[in-house]
Amino acid sequence: MTRIDDTPPAWDERTQLITFLDYARDTARAKCDGISEENARKALLPGSPLMTISGVINHLRWVEYYWFQVVFLGEEDRGPWTEEDPDREMRIAVDFPLTQLLDEYADQSARYRELVAGNSLDLRAERAVREGLHVDLRWILLHLTEETARHNGHLDILREMLDGTTGA
Repeated sequence: MTRIDDTPPAWDERTQLITFLDYARDTARAKCDGISEENARKALLPGSPLMTISGVINHLRWVEYYWFQVVFLGEEDRGPWTEEDPDREMRIAVDFPLTQLLDEYADQSARYRELVAGNSLDLRAERAVREGLHVDLRWILLHLTEETARHNGHLDILREMLDGTTGA
C-alpha cells in the first residue's frame, strides 16, 4: 500500500488540522488500492450488511458534505439519506464503480480544503448541531478526522478479510 506522510509542512494549528484530516482521507483511499469492483461491494460482517469498502468510502464523502455544506454553511440537505433509510449512502454505494466514488471523494476533499483555507477556525457553523450549539470550524475538522480515522479501522478489517492486505 501507498506510504502516506502525516507530518505537516508547517506547525500552525490550521496546517496541523488539515494535514491530519488529509492523512486520514489519503489512508482511506490507500486502503482501496488494487481492490476489485467485486470485492469493493462485498459485505463480510454478518451484523453489518452495509459495511462494504464502497459503502465506507461513500459514507465518508457524504459525512463531509453534511458537516461542511449543511452544518457549517447552512445549505439545504441534499444528501442521499432519508428518514426511512438513514444509511442510504452506504446502501447505494454498491451501484457505483469504486473509482467514481474515490474520484468524487477526492474532488470534494479539494473543495473543502479551499473552504477551510478561506475561513477562520473560530467561525461558528450556520446550523446548530443540537439545542442551539453551533460548533466552530475547528471542531468540524477534528470531528471529521476522528470519523475518518474510525472508519479507516473498518476499511482495515474489510481489506484484510477480503484479500489479506494489511498496512497503510
